[in-house]
Amino acid sequence: MTQLTKEQVRHIAKLARLSLTEDEVSRYSKELTSILQYVSVLQEVDTNGVEATAQVTGRTNALRDDVVRSAGTDPEKLLSCSPLPLSDHQIVSPSAHG
Repeated sequence: MTQLTKEQVRHIAKLARLSLTEDEVSRYSKELTSILQYVSVLQEVDTNGVEATAQVTGRTNALRDDVVRSAGTDPEKLLSCSPLPLSDHQIVSPSAHG
């Protein structure tokens, strides 16, 4: 693979909405080229017969059961603290449209 040009690096930076100095453009040209060369090496690896995996720990369904717990507060007491009017056990907020 040939070296990425400064124009290509500027284009990539523009797509990523990054502003780069000329020194950064030169440096990233070399670094991005190196990364792309490594990726091309990885593409040559034979992966036939290798099962795809999303994780390697072997753990499955490591979730806890949901437990409904009471908050321990009375909704009526909480609503009674509101300076705004109540309607059907809900605070009525003022409308921005009139």
